[in-house]
Amino acid sequence: QVQLVESGGGLVQAGGSLRLSCAASGMIFSIVGMGWYRQAPGKQRELVATISNDGSTNYAESVKGRFTISRGIAKRTLYLQMNRLEPGDTAVYYCNAARSRLGYGDENDYWGQGTQVTVSS
Repeated sequence: QVQLVESGGGLVQAGGSLRLSCAASGMIFSIVGMGWYRQAPGKQRELVATISNDGSTNYAESVKGRFTISRGIAKRTLYLQMNRLEPGDTAVYYCNAARSRLGYGDENDYWGQGTQVTVSS
């Protein structure tokens, strides 16, 4: 089992920055990578960014050049640095640890409880 706890969400004005963190505990060696997903009201959950165990990263087109995903020492902390935030970035952001398929957001992956990010115009 892997447990994930997000932090760092909040309210920010458009153009501002936030840094999300996700603390991972448990059998972290069993996963193939980690990522961030988000879900806005009335919309489906969507991929934001992923990072594999070898450090390769992947971003949604809408956040490329503005967001940066990274992992801390021992790969037990995941970060998402969000710059130049836009109202369209408003959503609940979820930390994900992939069991077998990175970037698919499988229901049987490990998920955090989510953290709210609100960007005002």
